[in-house]
Amino acid sequence: MVLLPGYAPDLNPVEGLWAHIKRSLANLAARTLSELETLLRRRLKALQYRHGILGGFLAGTGLALDRPDGP
Repeated sequence: MVLLPGYAPDLNPVEGLWAHIKRSLANLAARTLSELETLLRRRLKALQYRHGILGGFLAGTGLALDRPDGP
C-alpha cells in the first residue's frame, strides 16, 4: 500500500493532460460555449490516438504502474 497526500496534482496524469489542452487553447477566442466544447472534444479525441503523449503524462508522475509482487 502506498499512502498519497490528499492533493497532489504532480502525481495525477490528468493534470498534465489538461495543462497540455489549456496551452493549446491559449490564444483561442471562442464565440460560444458550444464552440469551445466542440473544440475541446476534438482535441481530446485527437490525443486519444497519440499514445506517446499519453504515456508521457503517466511517466511524468514518476509512479510505477506495475503491481507489486506478493500477496
